[in-house]
Parts: sequence; structure tokens; C-alpha cells
Amino acid sequence: MPRLKDKYQNDVIPAMMEKFGYKNKMQVPKLEKIVINIGLGEALQNPKAVDAAIADLMAITGQKPIVTKAKKSVAGFRVRQGATIGVKVTLRGDRMYEFMDKFVNIVLPRVRDFRGLSPKSFDGRGNYSVGLREQLIFPEIDYDKIDKVRGMEVTFVTTAKTDEEARELLRLMGMPFSR
Repeated sequence: MPRLKDKYQNDVIPAMMEKFGYKNKMQVPKLEKIVINIGLGEALQNPKAVDAAIADLMAITGQKPIVTKAKKSVAGFRVRQGATIGVKVTLRGDRMYEFMDKFVNIVLPRVRDFRGLSPKSFDGRGNYSVGLREQLIFPEIDYDKIDKVRGMEVTFVTTAKTDEEARELLRLMGMPFSR
């Protein structure tokens, strides 16, 4: 069993039940999935960028990403319908808990000038998104083998009804929010 899943069951559930007054432990919000997305605007001119992004995301998550395509044509961005515009991975179950454990304890401390995550990045429905400027902060990425520094977005999807519940859930699971 992943370390963070064990912490959730033994520490987070009782703390959340006490703070929010849940009567049943099934009411306690939980982490549903983590979605990691890399947008590739450069893929329109350089098709090899997709392969490099897939390799990076596969090394980071241990799971093969899917290629995302444009749903509509946008003339202002020179995007045609069906053009490749990014790659994403959805993590669930044990892989999700292991990724979050690694993200909180290894990756975030490697960010330059890190002073905590913004508590304002919730979407109003209990989901939290973090934007990262470079993939180099992940220990699996070899600095010499990357072709270009790419940013990514990590979204933590919870079953919480409000942002306050989701913020407390993620804080108890170890997410370092700034004040």
C-alpha cells in the first residue's frame, strides 16, 4: 500500500471528520485522480516535439500519455481541427498516491525560490491546479537528454464539494500551501 494512501486512511479521514463534522467516513472527500497535461503549441511546426513530450511524461508518471487533438479550428492560433496540441496522463489508484507523494516530498522542494503553493488555484468545485515551468524538477528527467524546457499543468481532482474542504484535504495530505 502506498505511504500516502495509508496516511489518508489513518490520519486524514479522522481529522476531516472532526473538523467538518461528517457522520460517516464515506462522506470524507478523497483524491479521485491526478491529470498531468503538457500543452504543445510548438507541435504545429515541429512534430518531433510530441515524441519528446511523450517520453518525458512517460518517465515522470510511469504511464503512457495520450495525445490530445484540437476540437475546433482557431484561425488566430493557426490551429486546425484534429491537429495535435498536447499530451496528457490521468493517474488513479496507487499510481496517483505514489505520484502525489513524490510531487510533494521530492519535486516541489526542487523548485527555485519555492515559498509554497498558492491557495487560490481552486476552481470552485474542489479541484486544484498547479502550473510548473519546467520538467527538469522531476528526478526522472535527465538534463542532458531534453531537447527543450517544457512546462506542464498538474490538476488534483477531489470529491470535495467546496474549495475549503479540498484545501484542508490536500493540506492534511502534505501539500505545502502558502499563507
